[in-house]
Amino acid sequence: MFQLNMAKVLLFNPRSAPAKYRIPNSILNIAASVEGIYDWVIVDGNREIDPYAKIASYLSTGEYRYIGFTVMPGPQAKQAIPFAMRIREDFPGTTMIWGGYFPTNQFKVILQSGYVDFVINGPGDYAFPRLVDALENNKPYELIRNLIYRSGDKLLKTPKDDLIEQDTLPPLPYDKLNRLYPIEKYLGKTYLGEKTLAYHSSIGCPFTCSFCAVVPTYEARWKAKSALHTYQDIKFIKDQWGADAIEFHDNNFFVSEKRTVEFSRLIKSEKMSWWGMARIDTMDRFKDASLALIREAGCKIIFFGAESGNDKVLKQLDKGGTQTGDQIARFAERMKKFDIIPEYSFVLGTPAPTEEEVMEQIEFDIGFIKKIKGINPNTEIIMYTYSPVPTEGSELYAEVLSKGFSFPQKLEEWISPQWENFDMRKNPLTPWLTPEMIDKIRNFETVLNGYYPTVSDIRLGAMKRKVVRWVSGLRYKANFYRYPYEIKLLHKLWKYRRPETQGF
Repeated sequence: MFQLNMAKVLLFNPRSAPAKYRIPNSILNIAASVEGIYDWVIVDGNREIDPYAKIASYLSTGEYRYIGFTVMPGPQAKQAIPFAMRIREDFPGTTMIWGGYFPTNQFKVILQSGYVDFVINGPGDYAFPRLVDALENNKPYELIRNLIYRSGDKLLKTPKDDLIEQDTLPPLPYDKLNRLYPIEKYLGKTYLGEKTLAYHSSIGCPFTCSFCAVVPTYEARWKAKSALHTYQDIKFIKDQWGADAIEFHDNNFFVSEKRTVEFSRLIKSEKMSWWGMARIDTMDRFKDASLALIREAGCKIIFFGAESGNDKVLKQLDKGGTQTGDQIARFAERMKKFDIIPEYSFVLGTPAPTEEEVMEQIEFDIGFIKKIKGINPNTEIIMYTYSPVPTEGSELYAEVLSKGFSFPQKLEEWISPQWENFDMRKNPLTPWLTPEMIDKIRNFETVLNGYYPTVSDIRLGAMKRKVVRWVSGLRYKANFYRYPYEIKLLHKLWKYRRPETQGF
């Protein structure tokens, strides 16, 4: 009989949302990589009242010598950092390994803290089990790709591995996850459906937008599961646990028209609603027949990175491809005939040589957003404030540094309230933005969300929508956005859902 290795692995998914649960796909991929080699458990911070107590209950057995964290900035870092500090103090013999785009981007401050032993620099499907095997058997790990670690006073990076063909990866261990945390509770009610499934069908993105946090991780590479593989996974969860809708958490689901069409044909008969992320210039090349099929197959809404209607800013953001302000507007019009809601995100507050130019760019995009709403009122608008990303070689990042911006020098500083808001791209702490500019962005966003409440807030009934739209109407039409306290009061009273921070 096959014998598992004695050492056990604990995998931790820090809390990412206050109320809504999603299948922890990233950490589940790592579990799949060690399945059948090392015994493992997952602690999901979203599902535990006291996740540290759960972690400590495992580590105190002495059997779990390796603990892996997946860490995104913002809420996950807020839980991961103090937990790492406590684990280092309470269980000093534990080897701690972090993955995710926060440690990939901020590996220096993470490793220099002394709390984390290794950072997985990219996908961990190969790197994680090979690292555990090397440590467990006292073998060298210097030639394992996708690692960053300390050696004395130096930080060493091993070369990046090629992205793995996704269909060759082992199946995700949903059944074992279900024994730890019943999967039914991961299938929440959303705008898309009663039991919405979170799923990753691909990794990476073939573009290098200089504001995107995943660019340093994937370096303009993209690999996807086949349409058939994706369909079979989803069909399994539908049949087993009743999923009726899908959120594709791919960075760019719609890279391939052929794959998207094949998937649409397969999923159409399942009568499931779904959502994913795309680029406007990519999908604008899709045939009308393809877009019609995508809608017939259940796709209700697609997230697009519009970013700006200003071609100069699009170039500054290194959007790549062929996207322009005119195309963004034309595509919003085009989507109307297919009854697919385009969800456009905009990034306001990029640096410019003078304060006047920064304000002009902000005002231009406010006007452009209103233009888009005039063209297609069903367009959902997501607004972010530009937050720097440490992309090596990026002209924009070099400009950011030249203006005096710097990231925290101590890991503990990342859990301060201002840096958590920075990671949610709401309070950017950037030296070129004045309080007046930030207020202008936030106040316009409040009025916009009042006049056009998001369709994804399923708790906001028809009467509430009419009231908040009526209250916001005069402001929106008169371009008067200052001090929108009455709209903020209604949003707070009705717990208005913000898709940019809460998803669906």
